[in-house]
Amino acid sequence: MSRPPVLRSLQTIVPDTVLVQEQVRDVFAQQPDLGRLAQRIVTTSFNVSGIDRRHTVIDELSLDSDVPEPVFFDRRSGELLAPGTKARNDIYTREAAKLFVDVARKALDADPEIGPEDVTHVITVSCTGFHAPGPEYEIVRALGLSDAVQRFHLGFMGCYASMPALRAASQFCIADENAVVLVVSVELCTLHLRSSENPDTIVASSLFADGAAAGIVTARDLASASPALRLDRFHTAIAPEGEKDMAWTIGDSGFEMILSTAVPQIIGETIIGALRPLYSADAEMAEAFEAGRVGEKVEHWAIHPGGRSILDRVQERMHLSDAQLHPAREVLRENGNMSSATVLFVLKRILEEEEAAAGERVAAMAFGPGLTAESALFTVVAPSAS
Repeated sequence: MSRPPVLRSLQTIVPDTVLVQEQVRDVFAQQPDLGRLAQRIVTTSFNVSGIDRRHTVIDELSLDSDVPEPVFFDRRSGELLAPGTKARNDIYTREAAKLFVDVARKALDADPEIGPEDVTHVITVSCTGFHAPGPEYEIVRALGLSDAVQRFHLGFMGCYASMPALRAASQFCIADENAVVLVVSVELCTLHLRSSENPDTIVASSLFADGAAAGIVTARDLASASPALRLDRFHTAIAPEGEKDMAWTIGDSGFEMILSTAVPQIIGETIIGALRPLYSADAEMAEAFEAGRVGEKVEHWAIHPGGRSILDRVQERMHLSDAQLHPAREVLRENGNMSSATVLFVLKRILEEEEAAAGERVAAMAFGPGLTAESALFTVVAPSAS
């Protein structure tokens, strides 16, 4: 019987430019095109976001910047500008390529057992820009991987996309016990922030940020230099009543996020049914789930922090403790919502900062357009020596 696939060497990167939430709030609230109601919505959205700071690849968004010909933010007037989609995507093409390569290299460098010559598959994930040849090609070329490496890109799926990427990687490893899959997510959400009186756009502007994450999935019998995650089960569910409440489209002035205030309520109403199949394969877990005690059987929860209210609703419906939601809330506080990369940040924090022990379970969940809920069960694997 083949070994189960394991996610190892999980690494993250954020851009250098820091956006302090209070400062960004004041900039958005002071835009000349906003009426009083929109100003109040901006202030409230930013204040209750649960975010202290975010990161961006756009240096000129810093209040310390001094750009002679600004594209996104005129610091002298305090006005947010409205570049076209091409201008935004050109920056994505340049900046995302660096992050894809850097975080992929970081994951390989962190793994003493796996080198570039071992990689058989590359899966890249992003919904904040497009170009071809794409990021999976750039990783192969920049890191000296074999031209024969199988390359896949999951594009424009939104915040949940790293979950199907991990599922695909797991399936590749089940099909081929020697497979080594490099999974890389990069999202530059701040490229699409804009001033608006639309409440959905304001909420998105208060949440989204830039970040990159990468890990290695393999079923090879290798020593582990640090805690890793065995990929046990995955499940996908759709709440069609939320299809119009969470969406991601392309406009003339960048990509346009629809994130309505109804999303937390929809997640709260549908989460039980969405998660039930994930636990039904194990009688003990299924019984605990139906009794509202699954949090006693699953120690760690990697919930995608789509927003503070989403985390509140998940915690309430699943009867989870503050400690179990701590990793997700801390990632949100320190980094904001980095779309598909975010759940990988939460998983990394659980492994490195939450004292996750061998044999403990990790439940992962991420939500995105559709309204789609992706979930998974993992088990912590302790470091070992072969």
